[in-house]
Amino acid sequence: MPDAPHCDILAIAAHRDDVEQTCGGTLLKMAERGHRTAILDLTQGEMGTRGTVQDRACEADEAARILKVSWRRALDIPDGRVENTFGNRLKVASVIRELRPRVLILPYWQARHPDHATASVLGYEAAFLAGLAKLGHTEATADIPPDSLQALASLSPHRPFKVVYASLYADVRPSFVVDISEQFETRFAALIAYRSQYEDQSAGSGLFPRQAEIRERLASMAAFYGLLAGVQYAEPFVQKEVGLVADLVAIPVQSL
Repeated sequence: MPDAPHCDILAIAAHRDDVEQTCGGTLLKMAERGHRTAILDLTQGEMGTRGTVQDRACEADEAARILKVSWRRALDIPDGRVENTFGNRLKVASVIRELRPRVLILPYWQARHPDHATASVLGYEAAFLAGLAKLGHTEATADIPPDSLQALASLSPHRPFKVVYASLYADVRPSFVVDISEQFETRFAALIAYRSQYEDQSAGSGLFPRQAEIRERLASMAAFYGLLAGVQYAEPFVQKEVGLVADLVAIPVQSL
């Protein structure tokens, strides 16, 4: 993907195809509204049951094109071993300083896959570090390669204004949902772009649903969250802080 000096919304996830599953429709909708969107995958997927790193890299680029994402990159954190280390936080903080997003989308902090749960905490703590003016200049970072420190120090501090959590697979009531009724089919196409993962095959057949079932599952989940807000399809999010309303008359979603 081409370099982007700044973005409006950055989604961080552990693996290529995580974003497509949890908030791909939202990213597409935001791009269609003129916002610059970006995806940071923490790993390259080398531990996946299906496909290769090269397969998933090509598929991720195609999915990003379908979702009209402006920028995408995968870090070199080991797949299956996403750890919230200081070094990994610096890697993510460097990207946050480079892209300077206003909104950061993270995975929900409780998940079946340890990489997903760790990615949530890692992303949050990296976002905090990214705003420290002395980060990259102090002796406390002496265990990190000098070139990494220099690159980080050359970027001015930045923290996202808003952090939200994609909660599609979490058993929690969302703080809000995003209507993706018009984006649902394209979001599905972006996920199916990962042919190595979702085409019917013997490898992982006991773990992966058949392709014919995938759309039905996605539609059922999106329809459930859409029902909560009176739309056809939606994606759910959680925010930790209290929301602020300026005009009671303008609050969306009918109560009765």
